[in-house]
Amino acid sequence: MKLHDRFVGNLLDAIRSSQGQDPTAATAIIQDALRGAGLMPAAPPPASAPASAAAGRFVDLNEAPAWTGKPAAPAAAPAPGPLPNPAAALRDALAGLAGRFDLPMPGQARGRAPAADPAAPGQFLHGEAGNAAGTRAYRLYVPARPADGPRPLLVMLHGCKQDAADFAAGTAMNALAEEHGCLVLYPEQTPRANGSNCWNWFEAQHQGRDGGEPSIIADMTRAVVREHGADPARVYVAGLSAGGAMAAILGAACPDLYAAVGVHSGLAAGCAHDLMSGLNAMKGARAGKAGPGREAPAGRRVPAIVFHGDRDAVVHPSNGDAVLAQFAAGARLREVEERGSSGAGRSHTRRVALDDAGTPVLESWLLHGAGHAWAGGSPAGSYTDAAGPDASAEMLRFFLGQRRD
Repeated sequence: MKLHDRFVGNLLDAIRSSQGQDPTAATAIIQDALRGAGLMPAAPPPASAPASAAAGRFVDLNEAPAWTGKPAAPAAAPAPGPLPNPAAALRDALAGLAGRFDLPMPGQARGRAPAADPAAPGQFLHGEAGNAAGTRAYRLYVPARPADGPRPLLVMLHGCKQDAADFAAGTAMNALAEEHGCLVLYPEQTPRANGSNCWNWFEAQHQGRDGGEPSIIADMTRAVVREHGADPARVYVAGLSAGGAMAAILGAACPDLYAAVGVHSGLAAGCAHDLMSGLNAMKGARAGKAGPGREAPAGRRVPAIVFHGDRDAVVHPSNGDAVLAQFAAGARLREVEERGSSGAGRSHTRRVALDDAGTPVLESWLLHGAGHAWAGGSPAGSYTDAAGPDASAEMLRFFLGQRRD
């Protein structure tokens, strides 16, 4: 049984058994419940000190548990205060410790956090998933509005020096997901795997289907599809910078899982094989050219939408063209010069490729004067450019027009 299951079970039993007890008995029940859950050290053996010492101040000589973060030093125990309502006190203790360990209260969904954005009133859940290649945490947005069928799922991959919550805030994708009834999954890199929280797109062991970080993210995606009833034909992946590069890898490696890909300020799959070649690709030294065998398989062209600023000093703009080449697979692009529909925002050049049915299967947005930031993003997150156009809205619009056969 998991730690939090023992914790909740023991505390609930304690609440029931403490009814009508005096404060001393109720305190003992609390301590027994915490010890049973492994959240409090075992009681020390009776001391052999003389009676006169027992009348003095009690000193706890046990080391503080590691999870408290406190140094192991003797400390005087304060005199117990009044406990007029043992059951209420136990419930308060349960709520306090549940908050410390991010555990659910009885009847509360695990991981639900208060909605900070009124436009995104759904649940923003915590979770983790993994396989033999490793485990990663994630956040998952579940809309408040009831589903009328299997929901689309969008996987969003943050950039370096970001995390899931920051990326969600900067892209404001949860508010759009609420409007359109989508699930949004935010896998989160761990500093243990990369000190700058970058996805390791530039390492050869993280560019294939069956190993490394692509396999972790793909298996995480499948788990969310299965556990939350997402529509397997409408699963999409997008990312910024290192996250965009990893999205391009997933589009090449898993065309049977992702119906479409979005790459913002990223690089083509296979354009690097180690850190040095990755830095060279970012500088445009090799024009970010995709490596052999990284293009989408001929059997299925994976639709893609690409955003890149023409003043990006972090990932050279030539990499946007390389991403297009990865997904184009011979498609011809029709170029359209336009500004944002409202007349606001940065000017841009948008290019579109249509399939035989007239459905857009490839879009390129070259943002004039833009640097290395999510277009149209919110200042609530990092690496955003509020000038627009709104990359989140345009990506979601493009994705919802795609369905994997």
